[in-house]
Amino acid sequence: ILRDHLVVQRGWMDEDQFTELFAIGQGLPGPTSTQLVISTALSRAGPVGGLTAFFLWNLPGLVVLTTCGMLLTTFVTEVNPFWLAGLPPAAVSLVFKAFYGFTAKLDKPVGLCLALCSTLIAICINSDTRIPPTSSQYVFPITLALGGCITYIDSKRKNPLSDYNKAPSKGWKVESDELLKRIGIPLWMGCLLFLFWFAILLTSILLVNNNTNLKSNNNTYLTIFEIMYRIGSIIFGGGQVVLPLLEDEVVPHWMTKDRFLQGLGLAQSMPGPLFNFSAYLGAAYSPNGDKSSFGVALTHALVAYVGLFGPGVLLIFAVVPFWARLRRVPWFRAVLKGVNATAIGFVGAACVILWESAIDDAADAMVFCFAGFLAVVYNVSAPIVVLSGGVLGAILHSDALNLGQLGYCTNTTT
Repeated sequence: ILRDHLVVQRGWMDEDQFTELFAIGQGLPGPTSTQLVISTALSRAGPVGGLTAFFLWNLPGLVVLTTCGMLLTTFVTEVNPFWLAGLPPAAVSLVFKAFYGFTAKLDKPVGLCLALCSTLIAICINSDTRIPPTSSQYVFPITLALGGCITYIDSKRKNPLSDYNKAPSKGWKVESDELLKRIGIPLWMGCLLFLFWFAILLTSILLVNNNTNLKSNNNTYLTIFEIMYRIGSIIFGGGQVVLPLLEDEVVPHWMTKDRFLQGLGLAQSMPGPLFNFSAYLGAAYSPNGDKSSFGVALTHALVAYVGLFGPGVLLIFAVVPFWARLRRVPWFRAVLKGVNATAIGFVGAACVILWESAIDDAADAMVFCFAGFLAVVYNVSAPIVVLSGGVLGAILHSDALNLGQLGYCTNTTT
């Protein structure tokens, strides 16, 4: 859609410039679609244009998901009301579709093997009682780094297992720096923005983990911000990749699995990036089951939203001035291949983990299959898939037709 509007219809930039900006977003942590929106606006109207495009791009989903999070937490007391029963399995079917699409583009055999290894690691962390769930804070970043190191080492071999000479897009080969000059961000400003991003990350982690006074005072705002900002700083590959890390951090500490999956279904049905899911998670924050006032829930939503989006926004502004140099470096392209493949493996783990959480009975499985059929076979848009699954789930629910209510993991023998 962006290409059609900016390149074809309005002619604001040529095909090479658009492809190059897309490559930038692919190589940075954060929401790729949002970073593409920001960078294209930067090339047209400078930093003010980039920030304006960012807020307008996210505004509809932000408003709706924040409102839904506050209303569900305040007024919905049922664990899984019939009118929301179909949303989780329908949303999970879209995660499966995304994983299938990601793996189809991976290099063989290195990319697929890295994805498999990261999938197994993520599943193990979430399924072994001897491993604390908080270990994902450092295991996931280390896994991503190791993936990049493996592809870098492979690229230096005489006969590498994958092709590292093929450019992923035309943008890697563009010789002119005219676009970067038009953006108007000097190198020193890029350095400052990078240092600012890192300073916020380090400070928030140290405050949460080492300041016992803040812990005793239950500073929920700092806790929400630190979790979201840390996740936003290590995620490559966009919204679907962030799901396993978010679930690992917020379930069951912030909310139940049902509440998490209900919000995921709503986020999948909304326009804008999936990172808007952060606003819902902040608004629905209730670690002890306590209901927050609208004002507190709204503040939580905004803190979570800024925390998850902040790293990607800061880094896209910081890295653009340096991209003219990085885009021509072969080793950088090789490292990105490993990092991206490893991140895709986390999506595979999310499929397993979310399936176990969302599919409780045959009715849920029916909704999953129906929604997956619409998404994969007929390429129906995500909002329609989720809404259709919600309708079918409500019809099959025990409060309606009461069909398919046999539990999948329940031992029915006597």
